[in-house]
Amino acid sequence: MTFVSELEPPVVWAHFDEILTIPRGSKNEGRMREYVIGVAERHGLEHREDEAGNVVVRKPGAPGHEDASIVVLQAHLDMVNEKNSDIEHDFDRDPIQPRLADGYLRAEGTTLGSDNGIGIAAMLAILEDEETAHGPLELLFTIDEETGLTGASELGADMLEGRLLLNLDSEDEGELTIGCAGGMNTHVSLPLREEAGADGVGYEIRVAGLKGGHSGVDIHLQRGNAIKLLARALYAVSRELPFHLVRLEGGNAHNAIPREASATVLVPGDGGSNGFASRLEVELESIREELRTVDPGMTGEIGDASVSGGASDAATTGRALELITALPHGVMAMSDDIPGLVETSTNLAVVGRAGDRMEILLSSRSSIASALLALRQRIGATAALAGAAAEEEGGYPAWQPDVSSRLLSIVKPLYAEIVREPKVGGVHAGLECGIIGEKYEGMDMISFGPQIEFPHSPDERVRIDSVGTFYVVLRAVLERLA
Repeated sequence: MTFVSELEPPVVWAHFDEILTIPRGSKNEGRMREYVIGVAERHGLEHREDEAGNVVVRKPGAPGHEDASIVVLQAHLDMVNEKNSDIEHDFDRDPIQPRLADGYLRAEGTTLGSDNGIGIAAMLAILEDEETAHGPLELLFTIDEETGLTGASELGADMLEGRLLLNLDSEDEGELTIGCAGGMNTHVSLPLREEAGADGVGYEIRVAGLKGGHSGVDIHLQRGNAIKLLARALYAVSRELPFHLVRLEGGNAHNAIPREASATVLVPGDGGSNGFASRLEVELESIREELRTVDPGMTGEIGDASVSGGASDAATTGRALELITALPHGVMAMSDDIPGLVETSTNLAVVGRAGDRMEILLSSRSSIASALLALRQRIGATAALAGAAAEEEGGYPAWQPDVSSRLLSIVKPLYAEIVREPKVGGVHAGLECGIIGEKYEGMDMISFGPQIEFPHSPDERVRIDSVGTFYVVLRAVLERLA
């Protein structure tokens, strides 16, 4: 155990301290699930696991509240595994290293996993709580939320009885979420044709030092996308100087804005005579200047590289750079109904080479189905113009806000009484509520949580005092519902 267990309230932080030691990247939640089941069994509570690996723990109502309405608490077991390139960390083995900084808890060069580890820790604290006067509870722990909401999508139809759901996966203190965006991933595949006998000087180019962040809740911050920026610089140079693209790769997850990207190119001749490196440095410097306020840590490095095959011909190089340059990234539209909320966006998330093809992954979101469809069509049309194929997968529905919700009418004034008047609105991210609400007709839902900033990046941090406030509100809501 670390100092984290001693933070307030310890009933929550002790579990989070333990969670920091458990590998739980998406699709690798086995040990985290065992930990949850172990806590349930120690307290003699019934639990059930479905075929997907989701777990529901049932806790009877407190004495005198056994007949109250069943309340579902829900959070996801997995986290996004992201780290800085200069950090040695094996997410399948090494514990997350926490540290304090100005009232926040963060990690040493990696994601912290407070998304959604704090929600999990709070649910386990409630599971052990013998003082809160709550009604019957169903604590739902889902798997693989971060890579496609798989757990919620495959949730067994008979796992839940309750129709009041508190989702603990929100990240802004003072806000109650009653809606979320729907989304879809698109895989774009571009054929690569190599230049036989290509010769010249190899260069390695790397863009790094960007902040990244969550591709939904941080997309409006206009931070740099390393893939887009590297392709932009290379494309600008390609219009004046010939070279062969050997590889271009970057990004790790569909829901994280790429922080780093690299490329290898082969420049005909001796390299120095045509000024490739100096011309590229001019482009990278102009981008650094452009981003000096929003992403001041951006770096662009150019070094020598050994190239032994795999160089694309001139036409393929041009198509690849044109495709990445033309594909959309960022905010496409803001909401007309909720001020400040992004309506539609897309994240050019991952690029890499697989055999004789360049593979590109984009993640698109919108709270309006027709706008999401139009964006997907735009991506498909752009791919087709470059001679690439586009295939869609991983769709999930939006959660339409219900301002007349009974649950909202209870939680909103209670939150105002304990903390302050909350902001009520939607989030530009996929929450499991959209899928669960579609599976269980009549489910009344609301989402809230502590202050978590920059999730899905090594800058992730949670404000320590907000966790205590969050837990006080959670207990108060359960007592009011009982």
